Amino acid sequence: MRRIFVPANDPNDWQQFLAEPTKQWKIGYSARTLAYCWHDANGFPPEITRVFHSSNIPAFQFIEPLLILPEYKVSLSGSGKESQNDIFVLAKTQNHELLSIMVEGKVDEPFGNTVGNWKSANQGFTDNKRERLTYLQQLLGLETIPDDIYYQLLHRTASARIEADRFNAKYAFMLVHSFSQTSKWFDEYARFLALFGITAEQNKLYFLNTQNGIHLYSAWVVGDKQFLEK
Repeated sequence: MRRIFVPANDPNDWQQFLAEPTKQWKIGYSARTLAYCWHDANGFPPEITRVFHSSNIPAFQFIEPLLILPEYKVSLSGSGKESQNDIFVLAKTQNHELLSIMVEGKVDEPFGNTVGNWKSANQGFTDNKRERLTYLQQLLGLETIPDDIYYQLLHRTASARIEADRFNAKYAFMLVHSFSQTSKWFDEYARFLALFGITAEQNKLYFLNTQNGIHLYSAWVVGDKQFLEK
């Protein structure tokens, strides 16, 4: 991935960076909804700020976004596709530490394949897939990864950890910003957080673990439905 970025003048500038620009850029779909929401906020949308504040974690009572980069790719161990994250935010906390945030936008779209389906797809569970899964498991500090966990949640969370390490950030955060009016796919997210011993609720920030000095967090935040019509 090239490390040169250009500013966005309006939400439509985000479209060019999508994996499938024509197919994914539709009213009511996550890519366009997320772009309009975040561009309108020019920082953190208010619902995300509220989740930080309600966590009662001193460092998160004031978060300043330093960089907001759409469709941000992160390389993973082994050959294969990068993790293309909807938004990467490099932020500064109240205690002047850096925070790496990966944002996954959702409306009704699924989280892609389960780990089981990913293992069996194409040429099956190859040595490269085995290497990558072991890498993700170790990076996230998990004892095991069941086949019913969604692979996208693993590499999105890993992306936050990887970039936290690259930017020497103290905190990493994987955020699902969902605009679904029926909380679609929340149960699948909750099953993922259960791997860390957490019973997930919406609009609540959770500490997952600490690996190599990086404190890992996650949250499912409900977005403002007005942006579904933009």
